[in-house]
Amino acid sequence: MSDIRIATAEDQILLEKEAKYCSYGDTVHYIEPPRIFSRCEGSYVWDTSDQAYLDLQMWYSAVNFGYANPRLNNALKQQIDTLPQIASQYLHKGKIELSEMIAVDAKKKFGLDGRVHFNVGGSQSVEDSLKVVRNATNGKSLMFAFEGGYHGRTLGASSITSSYRYRRRYGHFGERAQFIPFPYHFRGPKGMTKEEYGSHCVQQFARLFETEYNGVWDPKVGQSEYAAFYVEPIQGTGGYVIPPMNFYSELKHVLDQHGILMVVDEIQMGFYRTGKLWSIEHFDVKPDVIVFGKALTNGLNPLGGIWAREELINPGVFPPGSTHSTFASNPLGTAVGLEMFKMTSEIDYGAMVMEKGKYFLAGLQDLQKRYPIIGDVDGLGLALRCEICTTDGFTPDKATLDYMVEEGMKGDIEINGQRLGLILDVGGYYKNVITLAPSLEISYAEIDLGIALLDRLLDRAMKR
Repeated sequence: MSDIRIATAEDQILLEKEAKYCSYGDTVHYIEPPRIFSRCEGSYVWDTSDQAYLDLQMWYSAVNFGYANPRLNNALKQQIDTLPQIASQYLHKGKIELSEMIAVDAKKKFGLDGRVHFNVGGSQSVEDSLKVVRNATNGKSLMFAFEGGYHGRTLGASSITSSYRYRRRYGHFGERAQFIPFPYHFRGPKGMTKEEYGSHCVQQFARLFETEYNGVWDPKVGQSEYAAFYVEPIQGTGGYVIPPMNFYSELKHVLDQHGILMVVDEIQMGFYRTGKLWSIEHFDVKPDVIVFGKALTNGLNPLGGIWAREELINPGVFPPGSTHSTFASNPLGTAVGLEMFKMTSEIDYGAMVMEKGKYFLAGLQDLQKRYPIIGDVDGLGLALRCEICTTDGFTPDKATLDYMVEEGMKGDIEINGQRLGLILDVGGYYKNVITLAPSLEISYAEIDLGIALLDRLLDRAMKR
């Protein structure tokens, strides 16, 4: 057990109230007792004792552009003083211009006309995408999704999320998914290159369509029982698993042959986390639907949405009232989203993220050479992974990572005379992966600091 202590008497009172009055249904305490935080800035948060913590997960990649980013905060403040709210059935400039920005960008990159539909967050936008997909496929409710995939915890989204525990108590309501192995090369069969394993996974999927007796395809009419394949280009909760670069183009070829849509979930990896606006851009495919959320507003306002091809979402096939949310396309969220696009267009933002990611990954690779409990490191842009194993370098070791997370939250790591804490996120199929999503605005000095803090935690773990 951790020896973390409550920081203040006020914290103790607040935690007693939380235990009595707050639903445990939306509560996840990764350490006991949990910290209570009071302020944030850049890559840091501070608790009620004014202890600083370097955050290397940034609210599950919702705060890509740093806590309390002055430019984005000011866009929100300015909007509050002009048009802070308006019913979603009425138009305002921000909704139209942000939709245009996303749609024009998609046209430039994918050569496809499309439209944008907003909602209040990632899971809700996944629900909207399911409506678009079912509407376009005559009501088909069966989907493909990946083992290790995460798409949310609403009823529809949890049905295409591979963790049964998210739907165990609720059953299914509409959608069902068949979960397909993801090309997780580190834990795949030995003797294949990463690209060979990617092709192998596609071939195994393609065999489902070889005969009607594999259960998904009727060759007499050329139709599949499945409507779409939901993909996270880089698996998020699954452990920031980065697939081979040939994987999605080969998978999309199979899907197109059989009339199955590709829905790309960019909720966690979108908005430059991987060095491009959308992570799917790395893989040379044209998506049918993109779902987004989180970092669109840098976590300042709940706003998400979908982009879909014109054929799937034009008013003739998806008319007014097809799906609706009171707070969708709210002016505060769209104002921040517009400012985010302007901010990232003023420099080569993607190149900056790729350079920082390369630097951070080199630091992780150096740690891997010195610590046998690091089984795998990988990264794309500033989406990075560090897999903690036993000393054989392969067997998953959740207990050691849990220990490191708790040690990081003690706030007692001394670096150059300063006491700091370190906030890490845990992911992976075996909950043994540090999923690193630092601020995209992180400085090189802060990257060095993050590596140094990880070094201290790894040293403690090896000596315990």
